[in-house]
Amino acid sequence: MKARGRVFKYGDNVDTDVIIPARYLNVIDPEELGRHCFEDLDSAFVRSVRPGDVVVAGKNFGCGSSREHAPSAILAAGVGCVIAASFGRIFYRNAINVGLPILECPAAAAEAESGHEMDVDFDSGTVRNISTGRSHRAQPLPEFIRDIAAAGGLVNYLNRNLAGQKIKTRPSRIRSGRGKPGTASGGKEDRS
Repeated sequence: MKARGRVFKYGDNVDTDVIIPARYLNVIDPEELGRHCFEDLDSAFVRSVRPGDVVVAGKNFGCGSSREHAPSAILAAGVGCVIAASFGRIFYRNAINVGLPILECPAAAAEAESGHEMDVDFDSGTVRNISTGRSHRAQPLPEFIRDIAAAGGLVNYLNRNLAGQKIKTRPSRIRSGRGKPGTASGGKEDRS
């Protein structure tokens, strides 16, 4: 999976309230959310963004509330991916769930400036700033997460795979108790 586009650069701690203002939380149409993406942070963003462009930010991008509206708005605005020094943990998971490609790459985030051109290879974790000629390596996302993004999000991924295609899974290592697997109380049946 690859992305290439023009950079829109933002700083640290860009929270979900500035990605999509709370006054739009009653909106469920992704296209409508996209029309208001970043409007309180960068009023020119929605008029300037082109399909495939790249949002680059500093530390803790997407911090704040747990609303899925934020990554949905970014995706609907046409953004190809988000590169950041780090992400808020709930935003990170929500981005995967809605199919917004994201990658943590502090060096690329520090170097990029608005208007630069960036090329991102999610399979290798390579982020190339075309404008500076420099490349940076990030830890690539696991293959199954890249598959979710390529499918357009978790729901699409599951629907596609449940419709007859095989879902790639690994055996669970989670135990519900300290004793025998499948019990909550170390071997005694939990009947509460």
